[in-house]
Amino acid sequence: MEGAEGKRMKILCLHGFRTSGSFLKKQISKWDPSIFSHFDMVFPDGLFPAGGKSDIEDIFPPPYFEWFQFAKEFTEYTNLDECISYLCEYITTNGPFDGFLGFSQGATLSALLLGYQAQGKVLREHPPFKLFVSVSGSKFRDPEICDVAYKEPIRVRSVHFIGAKDWLKLPSEDLATAFENPLIIRHPQGHTVPRLDEEAIKKLKGWVGEILQSSDISDKGSQLMQNGETKAIEPPNKKVSQNGNIVHEPTELKLENKEAVVNEKIKSEESIENMKTQKVSVKPETDKVGLVSLE
Repeated sequence: MEGAEGKRMKILCLHGFRTSGSFLKKQISKWDPSIFSHFDMVFPDGLFPAGGKSDIEDIFPPPYFEWFQFAKEFTEYTNLDECISYLCEYITTNGPFDGFLGFSQGATLSALLLGYQAQGKVLREHPPFKLFVSVSGSKFRDPEICDVAYKEPIRVRSVHFIGAKDWLKLPSEDLATAFENPLIIRHPQGHTVPRLDEEAIKKLKGWVGEILQSSDISDKGSQLMQNGETKAIEPPNKKVSQNGNIVHEPTELKLENKEAVVNEKIKSEESIENMKTQKVSVKPETDKVGLVSLE
């Protein structure tokens, strides 16, 4: 969205494990384009070429990338420091950015950068981020990382998509607790970017509109009344404290499994999830460990 200086707000979009920026862009294209119409969405590829088979080989062309590598229990990581350094340099060179959107490994990494910035570990000279959209994200599980990144509630406005059939369901819920007053949108699908029903679209538009207003870019985040005055779009679920400040309350929305039209070129991301559901059966007690499987 253009502000007083003519600059649009920018969102850095980080893809999932062994996919690509182009694939995440295609995944997000199923959403109503008006939701992020006032933002520049940037979709970089991961730092490292895919080190193994990608689950999207039959539905989306290569190349494929990964941000870093990890052990099965997601407690040990390879090339994570290099990845963080790369992204910090990318953000500094191509930014400033106003927020992140991430899927799975990309969402997990985005949340880490937000937590690190809040604690002064990275991006000290970069303006504070304003928003975060997480789809199937989770926390890192290394205690040394957790003690810094999630030390305090991250005061970035966030929305978290959590799938009922996602093997990262509980880790995604845990990640949401790391943020102050998150908006949680539940959907009936698995490890995928879900399609949105009308209620979810309305919620997201209100959420985005509130962010635009709070960023002093309200020229298009307001509606013109018939008398020529402007009326701000009311954000969802807000209350005003005694000192006049807006307090944002936690919100949770559950999507209904409505009719979905699947793009023929990509076939069906849901079919991938069904295949994975057959391959991966996660019990509640094992789901909590935050395993990250291939997307």
